[in-house]
Amino acid sequence: MPIPTFDILMLPVLKLAAVGMCKNSEARKRMCEYFHLTEEERSRLLPSGKTTFIDNRTNWAITYMRHARLLESPKRGVFSITERGKRVLASDPQEITVNSLCSYPEFAEWRSSGGHDGKKPEKKPDSDSRTPEENIDAYLNQLDRELEEDLLKRVMEKSPAFFEELVVKLLVAMGYGGSVENPGKSIGKTGDGGVDGVIDQDVLGLDRIYIQAKRYTAGNNVSAGAIRDFFGSLDNKKAAKGLFITTSDFTKDARATAATLSKRIVLIDGRQLTRLMIRYDVGCRIERTLYIKKIDEDFFAEVLE
Repeated sequence: MPIPTFDILMLPVLKLAAVGMCKNSEARKRMCEYFHLTEEERSRLLPSGKTTFIDNRTNWAITYMRHARLLESPKRGVFSITERGKRVLASDPQEITVNSLCSYPEFAEWRSSGGHDGKKPEKKPDSDSRTPEENIDAYLNQLDRELEEDLLKRVMEKSPAFFEELVVKLLVAMGYGGSVENPGKSIGKTGDGGVDGVIDQDVLGLDRIYIQAKRYTAGNNVSAGAIRDFFGSLDNKKAAKGLFITTSDFTKDARATAATLSKRIVLIDGRQLTRLMIRYDVGCRIERTLYIKKIDEDFFAEVLE
């Protein structure tokens, strides 16, 4: 089953607390068992790569109920049920939602003050089912998707020569082209046997990547025939690997053909191209940097005289 959202976790976590004082780490383990999560689901990480989805969501389920005074934390990393929490369970609820927690003044005050994420952003329909970290990741992904579209649009507005130069800058940013002072001379305008350019893979120039770059409009996808032609060009140059980059996409047959050929041909479509541009800061720049901080447990574990 899908990994439960933090609001779905609240009721089983509260029932767990009713049995007795519980460690946060134990609660995460018990939720995995309760919802029959697979090993892959248990280990799936947030986009930040810092923690797993189930750990993050269980922690926030505990946090939300603690601010609603259904749970309390007698000491770090441990929680127990309160009298209010016991009354909630006695009413035999089918679920505990964020809206139901808002009926408690302590929680409503905490949430209205922005205590859960620092401010009150305009919410999407499902934002109440996501933890603050997941909302941050979702908003960042939305910004990236919009940036990808803008980048591709700008690339398509430029000339084919600009696209060739863009490919050079991207490959250099990724660490290729290290054997020449001007990497731009190693690609573009060669028109040599179906290959648009070549760039060195290592500093000494012992290994080379041959490149085909096609600035195609959306819907004009690269065909299997174009892949076979490129393969033939690589064969003529006794090359072992090639890179085919397009601003559009590849047909299903083209991808299948590339996967079965004896030479390694990597396919980069328009979306992958813009994602790489964002990752390596080509055609875009950092506007601002946000820092997300958390408690330094080592600091509070020290005995200060």
